[in-house]
Amino acid sequence: MLYQLFDILHRKYDLAGAGLFQYISFRAVMAVVLSILISVSLGKYLINVLRKLQVGESIRDLGLEGQMEKKGTPTMGGLIIILAVVLPTLLFAKLDNIYIILLLVATLWMGAIGFLDDYIKVFKKDKEGLSGRFKIIGQVGLGLIVGLTLYFNDSVVVREFKTDASNQRVLVDDKPVFKDVHSTKTTIPFFKGNEADYSKINPFDDKYTWVIYVLIATFIITAVSNGANITDGIDGLAAGTTAIIVGTLGVLAYVSGRVDFTQYLNIMYIPNSGELLVFSTALVGATVGFLWYNSYPAQVFMGDTGSLSLGGIVAVFSLVIRKELLIPILCGIYLIENLSVILQVSYFKYTRKKYGEGRRIFLMSPLHHHYQKKMIPEPKIVTRFWIVGILLAMLTLATLKIR
Repeated sequence: MLYQLFDILHRKYDLAGAGLFQYISFRAVMAVVLSILISVSLGKYLINVLRKLQVGESIRDLGLEGQMEKKGTPTMGGLIIILAVVLPTLLFAKLDNIYIILLLVATLWMGAIGFLDDYIKVFKKDKEGLSGRFKIIGQVGLGLIVGLTLYFNDSVVVREFKTDASNQRVLVDDKPVFKDVHSTKTTIPFFKGNEADYSKINPFDDKYTWVIYVLIATFIITAVSNGANITDGIDGLAAGTTAIIVGTLGVLAYVSGRVDFTQYLNIMYIPNSGELLVFSTALVGATVGFLWYNSYPAQVFMGDTGSLSLGGIVAVFSLVIRKELLIPILCGIYLIENLSVILQVSYFKYTRKKYGEGRRIFLMSPLHHHYQKKMIPEPKIVTRFWIVGILLAMLTLATLKIR
């Protein structure tokens, strides 16, 4: 909104300082500042409201140290994150950008599913919350919206530059020769020719490529949102981990939207993707601000309202900038948390069938509970997970050059 307003003031009235809003970097800084202020200031008010409504977390006794002390801590704190993301984005981003629109839809869509789940748990006193099949339906619905939009929308393009025999861009009047094409290309990490096209892996007729793409998008959204949901198990873990992930995605989006950077790094140029830096900084600010109240000992939990929306955002963001194949590296914390549950359950069922009694790989799953069972304090577990997340983020950024 402010971008459009100041654009008019700059072009028509030449208002001093209005031109600053033309710079993505300036708007990104303003978005992160505002999101932190919103989450910190609004957080205290919302926590008090949640307490008055008795929106407290019901804790299932898992035998973890300090666990029962958290009983009654307000949940649904994900509302703080959602508001602190949406408001700065509406103010500072270009609202006609298809990628910004998709991420706002993903935020509100998955936030609504998570809110409904939390509402059933808290107000209907049903510990199971929203039925698993309805969560899947919601995730599939978002997968359809995102997949179909990215495949069919005319604004979703990549720019292909004409090159000579030495792979240098051809210039005419000192300007590169290019064409914007609607493509299903994505980025493959660690390979020199680091682009792959989903249409090439389609075993059927080309007219069915959209089906393959939508299925892949739906799988990614479902897997990543569930991974974030599972990661949200101890104070500050999901919020801090997601801040690291989204900050990295913001950098990737920015370089992918700059002609000079894409030429230097020899990566795919995605017109208008740089605008996503505004959204990513808003989300980083929102999660960091949320940590003001969610760090140990937590005054509020994000609940599924927050964790499902964060996972959905990360998945859609990755798809939009065509870096979804980097998810196993960048979202390694989500992945290992997810795998720890899958391995634990599968091994338990296998050994119970084979030996008559179930055996476990971990003391408890997800993985962070395993370390809690080993009597490692929560803050130390969270800090170590953050350190691993930072290392994975650095490795992800290194793939821009390591091929």
